[in-house]
Parts: sequence; C-alpha cells; structure tokens
Amino acid sequence: MATATATTPKKSKAKIRFKPLDDRILLEPCEAEEVTAGGIVLPDSAREKPQRGHVIAVGPGKLLDSGERGQMSVKMGDEVLYGKYSGTEIDFSGDKYIVIRENDLLGIVE
Repeated sequence: MATATATTPKKSKAKIRFKPLDDRILLEPCEAEEVTAGGIVLPDSAREKPQRGHVIAVGPGKLLDSGERGQMSVKMGDEVLYGKYSGTEIDFSGDKYIVIRENDLLGIVE
C-alpha cells in the first residue's frame, strides 16, 4: 500500500495511507479565496468552491481492453484544475481530500 505525504503550506504534514485504483487521483484542494481583489472579506457561505488542487497520490492507470495499463498524465506534486462538481470528497483525520478520475481533470497548472 502506498503512503502519500501531504506537503502543502495550509496544513501540517500528514501521512495518508491511501492507494487510488485504476485512473483515480487523490487531490488536496487549495483553499478558497477569503478576500476579493477589492478587499472585501467573504464569509464561508459566499466563497467559491475551489477548482484547483495538489496531486497527493496517483493510481496505476486505466486497464485497457488489451489488458495493459494506460499511462497517467499527472504525477504526485502536480497542481491541477478540475471541474467544479467533479470527484468525491473524503475526510482523513479532519482534512478534506478529493478522489477524482483522470478524465475529470481540466489541466495541469505550470
């Protein structure tokens, strides 16, 4: 079983024992903006759901009809964009993560 370590500035280092299956990816969502460009502080209910996250763990790839595994286009540590309502939110020790399929990703932030 793979062990992934979350290393983003918003949270302390936490060991997560989670291995995604097939073409699934474990993401740690970035925090939503708390202040607008004009300086207005937003309450939790008015914040946009984040659409950006960091890849924490990656599955082995989709099983193809030929019996081989497809290559994943993301790797651990990548920052990605995903659809607003994509994936499944899960909770590990009070920290929120998203499990998402590779085809639900919109792109890699460079």
